Amino acid sequence: MADIKPGRPLAVAVTNEDVDHFIKSDGVETEREKLIGQHIGYRYDVNLLPDYTRLTPFLKSYLETMGWSDLNWLEDVHMGYEEGRPAVFDRNVNGWVQVPAGLKLPDNQQDRDMLARELLIKFQMDEKHPLVDLRNAYAKF
Repeated sequence: MADIKPGRPLAVAVTNEDVDHFIKSDGVETEREKLIGQHIGYRYDVNLLPDYTRLTPFLKSYLETMGWSDLNWLEDVHMGYEEGRPAVFDRNVNGWVQVPAGLKLPDNQQDRDMLARELLIKFQMDEKHPLVDLRNAYAKF
């Protein structure tokens, strides 16, 4: 069991697993993934605490603006892959948002996950987000 100390990142045991496993393979491993033909990005262990020393400047500012001391709902957002391209799953539109093609990804999963959280927030705040049309069509106020 991990030693949890308030205010400090959770120490996670180092494994010999390849951090680029999902880049080098299609990531389709479980029976459910084989059935639907794609990797399920949110099947990671969401109980592992993110390393807060790796927050992007945008995420630091976002947490301060929101008045949060942690990532709150963003803790279970991870970089996944759709059709061989890095992507983030947006539950609001029930679909994958692909990372811009020219964006260089960090070489470790913690940094990729922080980038995924940032991209998801920016996508959801963008005026081109699909839910903006719904708000405009159905808002009462």
